[in-house]
Amino acid sequence: MLFLRSALVFLNFCSLPVAALAQSEENKPTGLIMELNTVQDLGQACRLTFVIENKTGTAIDEASFETVIFDAAGSVVSLSLFNFRDLPEDRLRVRQFLLPDRDCSSVGKVLINGTNSCKVAGADSSICEDGLELQSRTDVELIG
Repeated sequence: MLFLRSALVFLNFCSLPVAALAQSEENKPTGLIMELNTVQDLGQACRLTFVIENKTGTAIDEASFETVIFDAAGSVVSLSLFNFRDLPEDRLRVRQFLLPDRDCSSVGKVLINGTNSCKVAGADSSICEDGLELQSRTDVELIG
């Protein structure tokens, strides 16, 4: 009986790392993770810097998003297409966009209004919208 109890304790102890590994695999981010990383005044323009990571499991050949800029009062001030170009699988990419004639202090939030184009292996895909996760490290909110 003592041997059986010791064997069960050993087996339970050995299964802990496997359970933790399985749990961490479940919690891994998937989809497209887009972060507004910095906003910086640059002369007569505001520069938005995005960090984007493709965790979809598929390389994206081309991605562009319809992007709406709101002022601090909540009014729409511009609607643009931000071209994020190619987004290789499991790699970080940094993309910068200028908002001409705009101080960053006047930018209230940024809305990713939708995908303008998303191409995978030369064909249109919905992968850019499926599981799009938005984050911001700035005072400017990134919403979608």
